[in-house]
Amino acid sequence: MLDRISLTRFRNHEATELGGTSRFNLLVGENGAGKTNVLEALSLLSPGRGLRRAALADMVQHGADEGFGIGASLGAGEEEPVRLATYSESGHPGRRKVRINGAESTATALGEWIALTWLTPAMDGLFTGPAADRRRFVDRMALALDPSHAAHAARYEAALRERNRLLSDDRPPESGWLDAIETQMVEHGGRLIAGRASLVDTLMARIAHMPSEPFARPALTYAPGGADTPEALSQALFDGRQRDRAAQRTLVGPHRDELEVVHAAKRVPAAQSSTGEQKAMLVAITLAHAALAAQGRAGVLLLDEVAAHLDPVRRAALFDQLAASGAQVWMTGTEVGPFDSIADDAAIWRVSGGAVERA
Repeated sequence: MLDRISLTRFRNHEATELGGTSRFNLLVGENGAGKTNVLEALSLLSPGRGLRRAALADMVQHGADEGFGIGASLGAGEEEPVRLATYSESGHPGRRKVRINGAESTATALGEWIALTWLTPAMDGLFTGPAADRRRFVDRMALALDPSHAAHAARYEAALRERNRLLSDDRPPESGWLDAIETQMVEHGGRLIAGRASLVDTLMARIAHMPSEPFARPALTYAPGGADTPEALSQALFDGRQRDRAAQRTLVGPHRDELEVVHAAKRVPAAQSSTGEQKAMLVAITLAHAALAAQGRAGVLLLDEVAAHLDPVRRAALFDQLAASGAQVWMTGTEVGPFDSIADDAAIWRVSGGAVERA
C-alpha cells in the first residue's frame, strides 16, 4: 500500500502529510477543500498526465516560487518500502521528474511498481462524449497494465502531427519524408492497436466473471480506425496519401479508433442508456480494470465522489467488490455517512482549505 504520503506546494496543499493509511482511505470535506487535489497528486505516481490531465505549471501552488513535490512509500508487511517521488522544478515548469528510492528515474518506471486506476465525475459523460475521450480512457487503462503503452501513444501522435503538417503544406511532400514518418506511425500505431485490442479482450474476460447485478454488465468492442494490423495500416497510409492531402489530415489510423460499449442485458448502446445505467457500467469497467491492474503489482484505485451518486444497494455492492479487489482504495466525499458500512475499517481524513487532519 501507499503510505507516508507528502504533498508540497501542490494545488492548495502547502505541506500535507498522510500517514498510517489503510486498505480503505476516506478524504472528507466540503467542496473545494482539496480532496480531489490529493487524488490528483496520487495519480501522478504513474505514467501519464494524471486524472485532470492538467499542465504541470497549473499544479504548483499559487504564488509559490518553487515547483511542487509528491512523495509516498510503497510497501507491504515487513518488506522494505520503496520510496516514489515526482516533482517539478521552478525553472522548468513544464518538465516532470521522477525519483525511485532517491535515484533519478522515469514516469514509465513508476508503472512497473504501481498500477493506478481512477473514476471521477468528469468521466460521467464518457459514453456520450467524443470518441477521443474514449480513446484516452482505453489508453490510460492500457498503460496501467503495460507502462510502455504511453510511449507508443506519444510517439504515434508526434509522427501523426508531422504527417499532417506535411500534407497541409502548399508544396507536395517528398515521398521519402512520408515513407519515414509512416514507418514510425506503423511501428508505434501497430503497438497501440495491439495494446488496445488486448486490453478490451482482457477486460471482457474479467467482466464475464463479475455479477451482472446490481451493476449493469457492459459489452465492450474495440473498433479500429480502418486498419487492425501494422501491415494494413502501412498500406492504408500509402494508399490514402492523395485523399489525405486533399483533406489536409490523416483519415485512417488508431487516432480514429472507437470503443463501443453496450448494455449487455438490454442490448442498448451505452450512449442511449439511462444516466444510472451509464454510471453502473462505468463502475463495472473500473472495478474489472482495477482487479486486472493489481495482479503482480501494487494496485491503487482513486474514486472521486463515487458513493454520493450510487443508490444504497449499488453502494454496498461497490464496497464488497472493492474489498475483494486487493487494491488500496482512496475515496472522497462531503460527509462520512455514505461510507458508514466501511468506516470502521478505513483511515479517515478531514480536509479543509488544503489542510488534512486525521479523524
